[in-house]
Amino acid sequence: MGIENWILKFADDTKVFSSVNSVEEHSKLQKDLQAINRWSEEWQMLFNVDKCKVMHIGKEKQNLSYYMDGKRLEDVNQEKDLGIIITNDLKPSAHCTQNYTKANRMLGIIARTFSTRDQHILQSLYKSIVRPHLEYCSPA
Repeated sequence: MGIENWILKFADDTKVFSSVNSVEEHSKLQKDLQAINRWSEEWQMLFNVDKCKVMHIGKEKQNLSYYMDGKRLEDVNQEKDLGIIITNDLKPSAHCTQNYTKANRMLGIIARTFSTRDQHILQSLYKSIVRPHLEYCSPA
């Protein structure tokens, strides 16, 4: 296929990434996107270009446009990947906030649904329903 940059595939998910600090590097990445698109057409495994996105990471980012199948790819500041929110500054705060919110929602559901205040039952509910949200890919 002739891809010059990094490519990661997992199930139906594909990521192409590179450090882009010049027009030449931008061109290389754009050529890789075109090559991947040609491959997908050849093998009849088309990308849904409307779901393809670009994230510029780092302090000195060059916010350049990228295209697939003649359509400009959407620029995003954060994206959910395998249940983890990744932001363009690579800080975990958005992911932690989401986990906290989900866990808090589960606590509310437990409080509204169960009238018992038995410590063993509540502890079991907490461990099985709330704690997984707090622990999943959490840095703290």
